[in-house]
Amino acid sequence: MIDIQSKITLIQKRIKHAYALLTRCHLCPRECGVNRLKGETGFCKAGFHPMVSSDNLHFGEEPPISGNQGSGTIFFTGCNLGCVFCQNYPISHFGHGNKVNLPKLAAMMLRLQKAGAHNINLVTPTHFAPQIMGALLIAYKKGLSVPLVYNCGGYEALDMLRLWNGIVDIYMPDMKYSDSATSQKYSSAPDYPENNQKAVKEMFRQVGDLQIDEQGVANSGLLIRHLVLPENISGTGNILNFITEQISKNTYISLMSQYFPAYKALSMPPLNRRITHKEYAKTKEYLTFYGLERGWIQG
Repeated sequence: MIDIQSKITLIQKRIKHAYALLTRCHLCPRECGVNRLKGETGFCKAGFHPMVSSDNLHFGEEPPISGNQGSGTIFFTGCNLGCVFCQNYPISHFGHGNKVNLPKLAAMMLRLQKAGAHNINLVTPTHFAPQIMGALLIAYKKGLSVPLVYNCGGYEALDMLRLWNGIVDIYMPDMKYSDSATSQKYSSAPDYPENNQKAVKEMFRQVGDLQIDEQGVANSGLLIRHLVLPENISGTGNILNFITEQISKNTYISLMSQYFPAYKALSMPPLNRRITHKEYAKTKEYLTFYGLERGWIQG
């Protein structure tokens, strides 16, 4: 049972601190230092006002997130990563979306709940975290009660993550790379592996292993996504080893084979092709080797 009053109290205590992070923006590890409250922009190109590209029921997430009624996804425009292969690049890189104020963002959440969503799924929320917190305060006071999913690229700052403690129910981060040279080349973030691991540890500390109810729907916990890339440049084995040794062998992992070349990757070998059956089969062997038995694989 989600204690909404506790969430309201936590947001009221923390929101001032969250907004303070915008004055010399350090919501994420890039620490751009721009004053977002005045509309200045950094790497993610986000100013003060949240931008949303879509809000709808999504049935294509992992089974305990989508359930049979859908996940209430809100896709935020922009991103703090620069992935050359981003499959949502019109949203993340080109800024397709619309500005929304906090009451409107809260109304989206309430509409999705009324439509039957199992959860509110914040997709790429990092660069708008304080504003989302403000919208949640409005929504909770008006009856929002479903679990909150923080669906991110995994490039997070601990200061902001700690402000979400007790508010976020389900963390669903990517673990994209295990090697800094690779993360620099393909996402302009050489410190991604280090910060990603710290962030996932903090997420697990807050919510623990994924908890799924009798209807097969998640209500709390950690779910990690990993997209397998050609020639194993994502370092799958190292990532799964980290999860086993420093997170939990009970971690639910979504091992994705759905990579396809998009955006700049079309002219960047080896990212200019899909992965092979052999490459994906090798990553599944890693799951067995490291004793990770919970989660999902793709055909």
